[in-house]
Amino acid sequence: MNLMPLLLIIPLAWALISLLAPRLPIGLLAIVGMLIQLFASAMLWFSVHVNGPESYAIGDWMAPLGITLIADGLTATLLAMTALIAIICAFYALFYLRQYPREQRFFWPLFWFLLAALNGIWLAADLFNLYVGLELLTLAAVGMVALTADKQALAAGLRYLYAALLGSLAYLLGVALLYGAYGTLSLGQLSNMLEPNITTQVALGLMTLGLLMKSAVFPLHTWLPPAHGGALAPVSALLSALVVKASFYILARLWLQAGFDIMPVSAAQLLGLMGAGAIVWGGWQAMRQSDIKMLVAYSTVAQLGYLMLLFPLAIGVSAISATLAWQGTMFHLLSHGFAKAAMFLSVGTLVLAVGKKGLDDMAGISRQLPLSLFAFGLSAISIMGLPPSGGFNAKWLLLQSAISSGQWHWMIVLVLGGLLTAGYVFRVFRISFVDGPPTDIKPTPLPLELSALLLAVIAIGLGFVSSWPLASMSVTELLPGGSL
Repeated sequence: MNLMPLLLIIPLAWALISLLAPRLPIGLLAIVGMLIQLFASAMLWFSVHVNGPESYAIGDWMAPLGITLIADGLTATLLAMTALIAIICAFYALFYLRQYPREQRFFWPLFWFLLAALNGIWLAADLFNLYVGLELLTLAAVGMVALTADKQALAAGLRYLYAALLGSLAYLLGVALLYGAYGTLSLGQLSNMLEPNITTQVALGLMTLGLLMKSAVFPLHTWLPPAHGGALAPVSALLSALVVKASFYILARLWLQAGFDIMPVSAAQLLGLMGAGAIVWGGWQAMRQSDIKMLVAYSTVAQLGYLMLLFPLAIGVSAISATLAWQGTMFHLLSHGFAKAAMFLSVGTLVLAVGKKGLDDMAGISRQLPLSLFAFGLSAISIMGLPPSGGFNAKWLLLQSAISSGQWHWMIVLVLGGLLTAGYVFRVFRISFVDGPPTDIKPTPLPLELSALLLAVIAIGLGFVSSWPLASMSVTELLPGGSL
């Protein structure tokens, strides 16, 4: 039995159930659905690990007419990561949303549509279906940002929507240009057909611009902090851990699979410069925030910058440096997903208990909610890139790539980013351990704290088992030289 279509059918079926039968216990049903989804993802990962990449043509129609799904080691790992983070966030939401009875009516349908879009993007093998996945993802994510329907949430949702639509327009124009020039949208076919002419370069340039906008890469990031910082805690976790990674995944596939020989090395350096700007600007802004959720949101802006270092470190360099850059970037994508979800969930619990988002309002919180603060601390270790976390292994691989390729300036950016991260993380700890005015702390359900802690432990644990995901995510045929 091919599991790939099942990973699309399950979330769509549960989305319809949640939408059409709201009187059912849709929260509990979501946990059941997520268990099935997690099992199917794990089985697909195991099958790909043992048998190699798999493909599935929907309705037996092959490209360029049909829709083909492809699962290699990278996509199978991303599917498993998505299912694992989503089920823990769903468990958290089951208890968190008791404070928001009106919002949970629409949370669960949007949650499932979001998962369907993510799975579709990881599995898609052509540019148009990637576009369809991106649009469904945008609509579900914007809906989740605006769930509370207050003035701030609606403004953030509209800002997100406008930015995403502009990104979609640029991406779609690029897709149309490529289809007009080559008559196919299959990534596999395009990788063998693309020629270094002006049409191809303009098309790839437009698609890159659109995907940078959707990924909120500096200086196109302004929509992200209010959207991620103002959303409900489980929504913020899903957006920062998974949603922004989808556009970057397409960008990486596009450049390394279809456009590696087309785009100049200077363009790759420009993308790296944008990443460096994100690391420095996002870290600096995080240090200046007085709202704890906005601090974590700006941390996401900064951490997305590390992903952009893939391009200068993998293009125009030796095969060894390129492989180190690919491994470091993909492992950062993985470890940051778990760590950032843990950070948003732990901060969400703190805010729920205190009833305020101000950083100064967290004074003395370490004595009232030590477990949540411990989860925040564990996730921060990975975000800072300290050993033995998954974040350390990712940044160490990027550092090795920068050294081996002789690009010392990126090494300075990596070190500076770590120092800025430590600056805003220790600011939270300093305030939480200092006595402040008496605060009325509301009791919070223990599962909220345990959910964040579990994600944080996984982020740290990745540092001990990094060889497994790295071996699975090795897609060396996409890299210069095609080998280690």
